[in-house]
Amino acid sequence: MDAAVGQPLHRGPITVAVMLATLMQVLDMTIASVSLPHMQGSFATNLDNIKLVLTSFIVAAAVATPAMGWLADRYGRRNVLLVTVIGFTLFSVMVGISTSLFEVVVARALQGAFGAAFVPLSQAILLDIYPRERHGTAMAIWGIGIMAGPILGPTVGGYLTEFYNWRWNFFINVPVGAIALLMLWMFLPREDKREVRRFDTVGFIILGVGIGALQYLLDRGNDKNWFASAQIVAAAGFAVVLLWVYPWYATLKKDPFISLGLFRDRNYAIGSVIMLLLGVALLATISLLPPFMEELLHFPVFTTGLILAPRGIGAMIAMILVGRLVARVNPRTLIISGLLINVFALYELSRMNLSVDPSYIIWTGFIQGFGLGQVFVPLTTVAFSTLSPRMRNEGAPLFNLFRNVGSAMGISIVFTLLTHNTQVNHATLSAHINPFNPNFIAFLHQRLVPGSGGLALLNGEVTRQALMISYNNDFLFMAALMGLMIPLTYLMKYRFGSDHEVRAAAME
Repeated sequence: MDAAVGQPLHRGPITVAVMLATLMQVLDMTIASVSLPHMQGSFATNLDNIKLVLTSFIVAAAVATPAMGWLADRYGRRNVLLVTVIGFTLFSVMVGISTSLFEVVVARALQGAFGAAFVPLSQAILLDIYPRERHGTAMAIWGIGIMAGPILGPTVGGYLTEFYNWRWNFFINVPVGAIALLMLWMFLPREDKREVRRFDTVGFIILGVGIGALQYLLDRGNDKNWFASAQIVAAAGFAVVLLWVYPWYATLKKDPFISLGLFRDRNYAIGSVIMLLLGVALLATISLLPPFMEELLHFPVFTTGLILAPRGIGAMIAMILVGRLVARVNPRTLIISGLLINVFALYELSRMNLSVDPSYIIWTGFIQGFGLGQVFVPLTTVAFSTLSPRMRNEGAPLFNLFRNVGSAMGISIVFTLLTHNTQVNHATLSAHINPFNPNFIAFLHQRLVPGSGGLALLNGEVTRQALMISYNNDFLFMAALMGLMIPLTYLMKYRFGSDHEVRAAAME
């Protein structure tokens, strides 16, 4: 970038500017999670519908993310970032002033689409302005910004919701966006114009509609009784056909929307699959814990935010340490050990009950965050270690597309499993309520209030226990998913040493 603009490169201010924008986007993925029960009450809706506040943002970001590489090549990273920061800040205000769930979902989707530029372009900019030997440090800085959301999001969101209103979770983006916009305008240099391929509108529509249909299937399937609904059948058809057609279409197109040539790089291809699966656990856990603590344990929303904060602190500590170790320790060792830590933490969460102490959630969250932080930096470093620098503008958005798609799928899957398993568990537990069960007879004599009020009390307790078991099942599912990633890690290659060795690895 120095040669392109002929002026000194202000690494420090540029790093702060792009990371402020990134922090603003990842913060909005988690800041709303603790206020979902309050938003659910404001709009008089159910848990299946209110999760659209999270998934609409993530899906829109996922669909828009691959286009950011082309836009950056066509108009320059600086111009794209300036426009998207303005758009993101504007639609943050629109979310805050919305009067219906429909308005919130639409504004969140547009907010996510504008925010799609921040994470991939900040990653590509940091990889460019720091020399190769400092890429581990650069990715640690970038990773800290990515993982700062779990620290600040639940805590800030809990405070604002508890003492003000959930709408302030979105108004807070205004001052952050203004500072980021000013610093980007002042310090990020303009780039020389590049020759860019024509935008593949057909490929964008195929992929965008395919991803959108898949997410609609996962979001609304349980609410519409799955394939008993014509809408779900149509969504499934679109998702299967379009996501199958795109690879075939891309092989015929000279300059497709997403080049399949990226996946000829083994490290990048395997890293993308791991990032997809990692995305499932990245936001699913922090989306499940707030309703668990607020609705089942009856914690205040601010307390919930404070309990979730150590998860992000653990991730930040891990990234600082790993940023120094990634050049000295085999990154695959760091990735595998981080995944094992996550398996342990999620398994521990699956053993919770309705009498769980807050300290238990705090230390398991810290451990899980530490494990996630330990995976994120080396995975990104290895995935891009053999990828050509000229492909970073396209590769970085696509890499983050997998993370966003995984996160959106993860939230939908775990909430669908939660609803379904609660119904199954309720039926199973209810089967034990009969005159031949001595435990039921004891409860009947000690606690049950005569009349319909007693039956309501009994049904409420059965529902609570069924829901608790369903939360345990979700955490156990995510622990198993983390374990499945470990064999994939052994397929990645990484060489320590000079640029020559890295280039040699890329030729294999």
